[in-house]
Amino acid sequence: MQEYIVNNLSTKFLGRKIIYFDSIESTHIFAKKLKVRDLVDGMIILANNQTGGIGTHDRKWYTGQGMNLSFNIVLLPNCEVRKISRLTVIIAECIKRVLNDLYSIETQIKKPNDIMLNGKKMAGILTESTAIGDIVKRIYIGIGINVNQESFPGNLDLIATSLKKEYRKDFRREQILLNFLEIFEKEYEKILK
Repeated sequence: MQEYIVNNLSTKFLGRKIIYFDSIESTHIFAKKLKVRDLVDGMIILANNQTGGIGTHDRKWYTGQGMNLSFNIVLLPNCEVRKISRLTVIIAECIKRVLNDLYSIETQIKKPNDIMLNGKKMAGILTESTAIGDIVKRIYIGIGINVNQESFPGNLDLIATSLKKEYRKDFRREQILLNFLEIFEKEYEKILK
């Protein structure tokens, strides 16, 4: 997946540096543990599997091996807090747009950070930032998109879904990620102006 992204990406900075793991506890936790000097604006931590993915309110985010998209984007905006006030909703809108553009799939946004498909959660966003005074220095964006997962453990089957579960076919994780990065970069640049 990493090679496909690198070879086909047309962004200016988003995804130009990728740290890839076949399996990791959490891309979000890993990103936040990186030293500031090792951070690159637009870098992505991408995992084929997460063993301890996290969502909002310290909830678990389940990621099946090789089936879904689990990644974290690190941004270094150096901008006023007010400029990023809608960032999570903008990310949700970008995910919604990608699925519509690629597959004509209509999803709903449960503000601010969930993407719903047929009444069940199929994607989630976890956004955290570090600021000095009123200036945002770092943003960590954890994104999970359920792509080819066919079943979920425990009672998650009642509240979670995936593209494959709803449409009974395989979807290309790489294409979804690639398109998302390209669309989101343009929207992010608009809010920084």
